[in-house]
Amino acid sequence: MKILSKILPLGGLWGILLSCSSPSIPTDPLQTNKLPDIFPDYTGVTIPSNLCPTNFMLPDCEEAVACLSFGHISFTYGDDNKIIIDNDEWKQLIAAAAGNSKGIKVEVYGKKDDKWLSYKEFHIYVAKDTIDPYIAYRLIEPSYITYEDISIVQRNITNFEESDIYNNQLIQKDEKGQCINCHSFQNYGTNNMLFHMRQFNGGTMLVHNGTPKKLDLKTDSTISAGVYPSWHPTADLVAFSTNTTRQTFHTKDKDKIEVLDYASDLILYDVAKNEVSTISNAKDELECFPTWSPDGKTLYYTSAHISSPDSISTENYFKRHFREIKYNIYSRSFDLATHKFGEPQLVFDAASLNKSATLPRVSPDGKYITFALGSYGCFHVWHRDADICVIETPQPLPSTSTLNTKPSTLNSKPSTLNTTPLNSPFSESYPSFSSNGRWIMTASRRDDGNYTRPYISYFDANGKCHKAFEIPQQDPERNTLLLRSYNRPEFMKQRVKVTPQQFATKAQENAVHAKYIKK
Repeated sequence: MKILSKILPLGGLWGILLSCSSPSIPTDPLQTNKLPDIFPDYTGVTIPSNLCPTNFMLPDCEEAVACLSFGHISFTYGDDNKIIIDNDEWKQLIAAAAGNSKGIKVEVYGKKDDKWLSYKEFHIYVAKDTIDPYIAYRLIEPSYITYEDISIVQRNITNFEESDIYNNQLIQKDEKGQCINCHSFQNYGTNNMLFHMRQFNGGTMLVHNGTPKKLDLKTDSTISAGVYPSWHPTADLVAFSTNTTRQTFHTKDKDKIEVLDYASDLILYDVAKNEVSTISNAKDELECFPTWSPDGKTLYYTSAHISSPDSISTENYFKRHFREIKYNIYSRSFDLATHKFGEPQLVFDAASLNKSATLPRVSPDGKYITFALGSYGCFHVWHRDADICVIETPQPLPSTSTLNTKPSTLNSKPSTLNTTPLNSPFSESYPSFSSNGRWIMTASRRDDGNYTRPYISYFDANGKCHKAFEIPQQDPERNTLLLRSYNRPEFMKQRVKVTPQQFATKAQENAVHAKYIKK
């Protein structure tokens, strides 16, 4: 790896650390005419013009050398079997290649059994479109009953800076554990955000105009505190689902875990008034995963219809019929002046396809909706068959009545885009759009089937998905060695300014109880 020249003071003397020369390209290597088996896989991907270097490795080689070039710009790297790219030189390459159809040429050489091999060259294409500089995710061990060490982390993906937003180790005491989850941001900003703390010192940590406060959103009129959140894009409002969830385990199934949603409703939290009100609590509907349209005039969510006989307990019903539970996507209009919601409209009829849709998100221009689609249920992060789907936002069907007194009906079978380049044979979940709508991020288990890691796909102006790539690490082996899952990856325009210590101090205070208002 190239080391930059530095002049350092040492004991009153000036020491000079000279640059090491770049590694040499092997002479007379054996031509293989096949692409290198690199990790992560960046062959033929399209990346944003402000992404950090795409460092990679050749796991099955003892040594590796790679030449990256565009036009007259050329740099060579090699560090054992890893290709670690100099940041300043990388910026030269992506600046020159941005928007050019040729892309950055990558020539890779690997050494096996003391013989050098030359692999087929590939290109990394650089879009003119940038990406939000930050993402946030929860790092968690794939444990089912414990949560000793969980952190919500922010990462600058234009470089490799990573820091905790909050870590439960700051306040855990002996056997008193705290789970943290469901981080959410208003319109990609961090001045208004939230996350939940469960069990010890539990509550919802909400940041309003940069100031954190601890809330208790459970009321006598709701089945739980707020669970899955979505900030209104402009107003001091948060839509939540309230849920009663349970874990069960399979003994003979490739998907070992089921997370079942026994009951769920939708609520609205008014931040300024500290008030909770019901959006919908239909008896035979499991309403979950709310998300706002970018103009704030529509609330999308998922819902599954159930019809459990009174003679069967809820637990037994779900254990017997969990594969029959199919979630569709619905919407309700919203009037910001009155805080009133319209009647539900079917947006995507997944059940008619014998599928189940969860976790909808709307593109910033309002033209597309992305979501996770699987065979059944709502927790697709544990379902191997789950893929990311993108549809064009449905438009109202023409009215058949001359007096259009009823709510318009949406086309519930809209155009579905090709998302094959985004998906894999393993679970894909938690999709989200970047703030400019040009990138889709998902949590994928494609690396090993066990750990979710953030992958990004270019979603161009024509609605085409490009090959997904894993977010680069400074050490490409890092995710192989890090025994953590990246949960609920979210885009951010800026880093969180409240420190982990400030959150920890607030977490140990008593929570402010929200008031329930019947509307």
